[in-house]
Order: sequence, then structure tokens, then C-alpha cells
Amino acid sequence: MRVTSSEETAIAILGWLANEPELLGRFLALTGTDPSSLRHAAADTGFLTGVVDFLMGHEPTLLAFCETTGTRPEDVVRAHLMLSGPDNPGDF
Repeated sequence: MRVTSSEETAIAILGWLANEPELLGRFLALTGTDPSSLRHAAADTGFLTGVVDFLMGHEPTLLAFCETTGTRPEDVVRAHLMLSGPDNPGDF
């Protein structure tokens, strides 16, 4: 998976979160980001990594995203590895 594809996956996750008010509210609270700055923040690779981390931190949420968008869970895992790098695999 190319980095661009990983970034596209993260942006797709962000778009999905925008349609899930409770999850979006939790994500915003955890990141300290406000809705008006999301578009600007989405240009930052570190922020996109956090988006993928958020999704991967709760398997039912990951599976709900995958089911709704037709994304394979392994593609989300690959996106996380590409964005966070091999030295930061996370707890997954």
C-alpha cells in the first residue's frame, strides 16, 4: 500500500466519523481538535495517524467502518503501519 493510499484510508475514516456524531465527539474530545479545524488538521500526517489509531483502538468501531465502507480490516492495519512507521506498531 502506498502512503497516498494510507492517507486516503485515514481521510475515509475521518469522513465516516463525520457521519457518526457520538464517535466524532469522542474523537474530537480525545484529540483536542474542534470541528472547524478538521479540514486543516487532515493535511497533517501525524493527525491522520491518530485517526487510524482511534479506529483501531476499538474493534467494533473498526468493523463498523469496514462494513459501511467496504474496506477490508487488513487495509486499515496496513494504513496504520504505513503512517506510523515500522518502529511504532502500536498495541495492535
